[in-house]
Amino acid sequence: MSFYNIALVLLGIAILGVAWLPSLLEKYPLSYPILYIGLGLGVYSLPLGLPPADPFQHPKLVTHLSELCVIVALTGTGLKIDRPFSLRTWRSPLLLVLVLMVFTIAGLALAGWALAGLALPSALLLAASLAPTDPVLAGDVQVGDPGEGREDNVRFALTGEAGLNDGLAFPFVYLALALLPAAAPLADRVLHWLWMDVLYRVAAGVVLGWLSGRLLAYLIFNLPKRLSLKPSAYGFVALAVTLTSYGVTELLHGYGFLAVFIAAVALRSRERKHEYHKQMHAFTDQMERLLIVIILILFGGAIAGGLLAPLTWPAAAVALLLLLVLRPVGGMLTLARSSRVTVAERAVISFFGIRGIGSVFYIAYALEKAEFAQARLLWAMLGFTMLVSIGMHGVLATPVMNWLDRRHGRKITAELSEEEQGEEVQSDSASETAR
Repeated sequence: MSFYNIALVLLGIAILGVAWLPSLLEKYPLSYPILYIGLGLGVYSLPLGLPPADPFQHPKLVTHLSELCVIVALTGTGLKIDRPFSLRTWRSPLLLVLVLMVFTIAGLALAGWALAGLALPSALLLAASLAPTDPVLAGDVQVGDPGEGREDNVRFALTGEAGLNDGLAFPFVYLALALLPAAAPLADRVLHWLWMDVLYRVAAGVVLGWLSGRLLAYLIFNLPKRLSLKPSAYGFVALAVTLTSYGVTELLHGYGFLAVFIAAVALRSRERKHEYHKQMHAFTDQMERLLIVIILILFGGAIAGGLLAPLTWPAAAVALLLLLVLRPVGGMLTLARSSRVTVAERAVISFFGIRGIGSVFYIAYALEKAEFAQARLLWAMLGFTMLVSIGMHGVLATPVMNWLDRRHGRKITAELSEEEQGEEVQSDSASETAR
């Protein structure tokens, strides 16, 4: 059988499913990523002659596919946040990134070294990769579409955190690289890391992202009408925002992930209620789902091919420690003095630290740059953590968010979707009557 034709059929079925599954599953304790991992696991278990989905055999593909998925997701994440940026209004996501993420990296690196027997650079790489929450797989606990109004404390905190931390975890990946044996003295390597990988790259990401967003906002909203964009072109501009801000920032050695998110937030800050934002977000959402489908099927295939084989009981315990102790406890402590966030909201924010495709990129990126001890074990620990996180958080996201919405007197997502469908039906009926 032709691999190409099999891939076309598989991809077609998967895309058809992702078009329907999110709305079909919104009432149930199940998320579509779980199903696609199962699909990949099942397909790769059949004798179809598919090429192996082993990340060691296709390092560049893994790096760039996960990279593209993350930057598209970051654009969509930045566009759908309604709340204007300020240190006061963004206090919760900033605390989660600047305090909780650092605490998580330190605790997880220590656990990886002490419990799983990882070398220090490998333990730090694992911690830096798994500490950030994922902007790709966290849709069920994030804010709604632009202007939709579903931006409570929990959804906003998790969305802002997912947007910011994928860029701000990068310095710790570079620190893991700096700790590897090298000709230069360790003190010189750490000093270079401090001024280059922490100060310059973060500053470049912030500044270039803001400039990209402002420039693109000017081109969209301030040009003469004869040069204005047609609605059919809005999606292309979304792609331009993503690729331009990321590419320019990376060329200038800044953090592209951070730049993409900030560019999207800066763009959203102009003409905040313009329909353009909804249409651009819809385009990025579709692109993101397409890339998610491919990656999750390959992830399931990697599991079928033995990705988790090197996993040991202590290594599995480290992953569970992250998901069940470090993140929840650290989150509660970090947000303890946030008076605007209730105890129930703090508990939900602290629990839903979903790990996913951003972590895949960090591991793949670092392993492509240098050789780390126990690389197979790192991939196994990452795969196990993702599998448990996607399963656990995917099952609990809908019932927990419904419970929280009802507790605060809000309509749940399924009810809002039914209302929206009813309004669309009424609008269509009115149009037919008018004709």
